[in-house]
Amino acid sequence: MIAMELNYFKDKLFDVLNETDELDIADLNLEDRKDLLTVTMSDGSVFEIMCQTVAQ
Repeated sequence: MIAMELNYFKDKLFDVLNETDELDIADLNLEDRKDLLTVTMSDGSVFEIMCQTVAQ
C-alpha cells in the first residue's frame, strides 16, 4: 500500500468540503505552508482544521 501524501490529502479535503451542499459554507481558505484549512460558515462561525501526518 502506498502512503498518502499530506498535500494530496489537504487538496482532497478542500475539494470534498467545497463540493458539499450539506454544509452552509461561505468560504474556504487553505494555507498550505501552515497546513491549515479555515472554514467560514454562512452564520459567521469559523472552524480551523489542522492537517498533519501522524503515521505512515
